Amino acid sequence: MNKETTLSLLCDFYELTMSRGYFAAGMTDQIAYFDVFFRTVPDGGGYAIAAGLEQIAEYVRDLHFDDSDMEYLRSKELFDEDFLAYLKTFRFTGDIWAMPEGTVIFPGEPIMTVRAPLIEAQLIETYVLLQINHQSMIATKASRIVRAADGRAVSEFGSRRAHGESAAVLGARAAYIAGCAGTACALSDKLYGVPAGGTMAHSWVQTFDNEYDAFSTYCRLYPDSPTLLVDTYNVLKSGIPNAIRAVKDVLWPMGKKKCAIRLDSGDITYLTRKARAMLDEAGLSNCKIVVSNSLDEHIITQILRQGAQVDAFGVGERLITSASTPVFGAVYKLAAIEKDGVYTPKIKVSENTAKITNPGFKNVYRLYSRDSGKAEADLLTLRDEVVDDSGSIELFDPQHTWKRKVLEDFTARELLVPIFLGGECVYDFPTLEQIRENCRREIDSMWGEVLRFENPHNYYVDLSQKLWDLKHEMLRSRRNEL
Repeated sequence: MNKETTLSLLCDFYELTMSRGYFAAGMTDQIAYFDVFFRTVPDGGGYAIAAGLEQIAEYVRDLHFDDSDMEYLRSKELFDEDFLAYLKTFRFTGDIWAMPEGTVIFPGEPIMTVRAPLIEAQLIETYVLLQINHQSMIATKASRIVRAADGRAVSEFGSRRAHGESAAVLGARAAYIAGCAGTACALSDKLYGVPAGGTMAHSWVQTFDNEYDAFSTYCRLYPDSPTLLVDTYNVLKSGIPNAIRAVKDVLWPMGKKKCAIRLDSGDITYLTRKARAMLDEAGLSNCKIVVSNSLDEHIITQILRQGAQVDAFGVGERLITSASTPVFGAVYKLAAIEKDGVYTPKIKVSENTAKITNPGFKNVYRLYSRDSGKAEADLLTLRDEVVDDSGSIELFDPQHTWKRKVLEDFTARELLVPIFLGGECVYDFPTLEQIRENCRREIDSMWGEVLRFENPHNYYVDLSQKLWDLKHEMLRSRRNEL
């Protein structure tokens, strides 16, 4: 893509045709409220991780239509000059509230709410969903993989399998937020500070006359903790013996002890156990073992249960594409209209009950047990409600409404924070390290039953009585109209 091209036309074409329609109908100044939420956790999991907010804010701040955009739109012969003149001076003037990046999120609750003049709110839909869907998907997958590694470092290795350059760079960013130790993508390090690292490919080993020369040369060039790829020919017969020899011949005389080997193929459990024994017998007990090769959280869990001797993982294609569930599914739905100071909630009705939306301008509270400090439930309320955490509250399981949960000693925290007010960015964006730490704290606040991979506990996301009454009154009214 031409670097000079703005992102204003990175939208679905119907955003433009609808906007022109709103303009022609005199609805330019009408205020709309849109919620961003998702319906299903990827991989059948119990939680997801919010990511992508910083890129959305950058886009909204810079959103404008330049001369080339005007030329393109004029060429479509669909847009009159008055509407094009409006777009020529377009700037976002609305409000946005969102959950900070790294927040643990659940289906049905607003991750973001946009309040803005109708056209402005409509035009940002595609980009908002693009970033949230992609980065939240990768962050959620990375979180699962990091947890499966059980304290061992996980590096993101997926650039060459990512779906384009932005997916590679921002995918590495999202993976780092969720706990990955670093990335193989140098550009993500340059742009976002995701620590980049790497050692050698099989081509390095093949280029030399023999494996030992490849390893010893590399050790001389990079004596501080080199990682030697030992599966180009035969792991046990040549790879590990040549690695041991290179370490002893080159590193030890320099006083260097830190090193690692990497396996990228074969029976990981068997080979790492054999490798560990060979390294220890040779006096290289501090030599780490790194493994890669189409890993995911399930494979990592299995090989560790089988006794694999692994110190760190490199995870590529199944992380950067979230191969098992490659669609996050966040949507952008109208929740209310405000016209001439009159506020009207809106609801989308569907025969599929999962697609019936929650109406109105809302807030989301997370309720924590004072005793354990763990999150117990999320509560959606209308914006003018305040959760009283001095008493008790009764919650309903959203999947089984006959199941009830009563919290008596809890604290309540608002999850949606202001990002834009009146078109101005008011959010002090944290550093990537701070976002990563926020994600770690969020995961720690969840019960293990919510975090498990198989049959996770169904976390409560309930509606306040006032919101529930509004929703069901609107549904009854809609039925009566049919």
